[in-house]
Amino acid sequence: MSARNDVPPSTVGVDLVDAGVEVEYVDGRTTFYRGVPEPVTDTLTTPPKKETHVLVTDPTETEGVLLYINDLKTHDDILESTGAGRVILDDGETEEVFPGVTVRRPGGMRTEVEADPTLARGRVFVFVEDDWGEASYEFVTEDDAAGGESETATDTA
Repeated sequence: MSARNDVPPSTVGVDLVDAGVEVEYVDGRTTFYRGVPEPVTDTLTTPPKKETHVLVTDPTETEGVLLYINDLKTHDDILESTGAGRVILDDGETEEVFPGVTVRRPGGMRTEVEADPTLARGRVFVFVEDDWGEASYEFVTEDDAAGGESETATDTA
């Protein structure tokens, strides 16, 4: 199968823990995104050539939908068996991938993500990684950011 098709995501398990975010794929395997996510209130722009994964949780924060943006490594059948989805965008393209979550390719092999957690009706995380490191981000409202009380991956109440 091709590694360049859009693949719709399925619901995956989510566990928000002190050390990061754990995702349980449909096939039972897990992946762990390390670190407390850095809060973001507007547009997140990734460095060039980084893998970008967007996770939107449900209001209970125990399930979510995971989407790989412009992933060219993972074959469709693997994505389908894990429940992770994928969207492929050309330079200049924009797509609303979930309600309140938009991704675009501005050029230069970068990805931009904008999200409104209120419209998404859950928490919105972005994980950016390559072979040398990873970073985690969470979109928060302006009110949360201004109050200095932004939620982290460990706040599950």
